[in-house]
Amino acid sequence: MTPPDPGPPAVVLLSGGLDSSTVLALARQDGYTCHALSFRYGQRHAVELKAAARVAQALGAAQHLVMDMDLRLIGGSALTSDLPVPKDRPHQAMAQGVPVTYVPARNTLFLSLAVAWAETLDCTDIFIGVNALDYSGYPDCRPEFIAAFQEVANLGTRLGAEMGRRFGIHTPLINLSKAQIIAQGLRLGLDYAITHSCYDPGEHGLACGRCDSCQLRLKGFAQAGARDPLPYAV
Repeated sequence: MTPPDPGPPAVVLLSGGLDSSTVLALARQDGYTCHALSFRYGQRHAVELKAAARVAQALGAAQHLVMDMDLRLIGGSALTSDLPVPKDRPHQAMAQGVPVTYVPARNTLFLSLAVAWAETLDCTDIFIGVNALDYSGYPDCRPEFIAAFQEVANLGTRLGAEMGRRFGIHTPLINLSKAQIIAQGLRLGLDYAITHSCYDPGEHGLACGRCDSCQLRLKGFAQAGARDPLPYAV
């Protein structure tokens, strides 16, 4: 039997977390040949890269590229410095202001490199797991940022400016709650036990259960009526 033709290529930003893993599953469902892109950027939760590798393999990514950059040189975030990660914050507080776990311009950097790789792949589709509901106040997860960056990609690349191709920054989760995201992943058979979400894991990678990311994840599973398969320290 002749194998099916591969689908169009897409670059999928993959942290190994719940959201980006779900996006990879959705992109694959939509028929894309997925090229997963992760970053080792000096994050204190670099254990997420092991999860990204597991997810890329489990979901059949055509490639999984891990790029290195040291954002600890810049700092300014609890994820890339010695600032403490907030714990046990009420959900109302998470929805107000920009938290100290915001990494300055991280999605701008990540999307820029995704566009660069996409050009070498002759590809104009990029997927990212940003979310405008359960997003902890990050400004680079908002729809207006994505729309503006998409225009930058179209104006500042050979494919866009010279060849008339149009980049599409796909954000399939942007208007979904965490519970709805989890329901999508479960429908697609995604094993969330291979993902990682914690901002401040213990020595052996055990999720703390108390940071904003852990709390949002646990709340999402509870609202989805499902059990989070990850073990937690608390």
